[in-house]
Amino acid sequence: MIVVQPSIYGTNNAGMLDTLDLLGADKARGVAVIGGEISDARLDDMHRRGVRGVRINLGMEEDTDLKLSAQRLRDVGDRIQRLGWHVQVFCTADMIVALAEALAALPVPVVFDHLGGVRADRGLDHPGFRTVLSLLKSGNAYVKASGAYLCSDAGPDFADVAPFAQAVIAANPDRVLWGSNWPHPDGSRGPDPFAVRPFLPHGHAETLNQLGVWAPHAETRRKILVDNPARLYGF
Repeated sequence: MIVVQPSIYGTNNAGMLDTLDLLGADKARGVAVIGGEISDARLDDMHRRGVRGVRINLGMEEDTDLKLSAQRLRDVGDRIQRLGWHVQVFCTADMIVALAEALAALPVPVVFDHLGGVRADRGLDHPGFRTVLSLLKSGNAYVKASGAYLCSDAGPDFADVAPFAQAVIAANPDRVLWGSNWPHPDGSRGPDPFAVRPFLPHGHAETLNQLGVWAPHAETRRKILVDNPARLYGF
């Protein structure tokens, strides 16, 4: 399994690292959130404990400065290149368009969360989604086929997300990952970003069964569920 550092904890990765220690390096890998002040020794310790990537949220609140966002990507990429890690990006498809050049130039793989932050009601021809597909075809990018409920309001099966997931898989089935997004946090914005909200009422079977629609062939599903994550996370 992959344990991704929750945004709410910022750069305090203690809970995520403790989870990796309990599960063991043969069963789990982690994705951390780091600050610019972190030492190489601390990164090495994280690597030993199973961390294989760094998560960056872009354009989520007030951090919409494109030059600053591009610099953050470059700085993190330079720091983690020696470890063979990747950058996991959570942002909107519009931000991916604006940062396409910086993302393409990263010296490490980049993983786009939740189908690249697309919104199903904006259509397959949206420039953001076209950019996601272009970066995916380049071979240095991965896309997580996850969080359908973050891309659509057409529950409970979110059928309008299927064409996007199918287009991603068709573009490069060797660079698609599946994610549960457990425990399904409520990503809605509010006046208080630290307000406690109930988890969204989505089950594990519901989220996994969508993959059977998106990828009807067993060989493709094996790539998404087994081969691709084993390669990226170093199992």
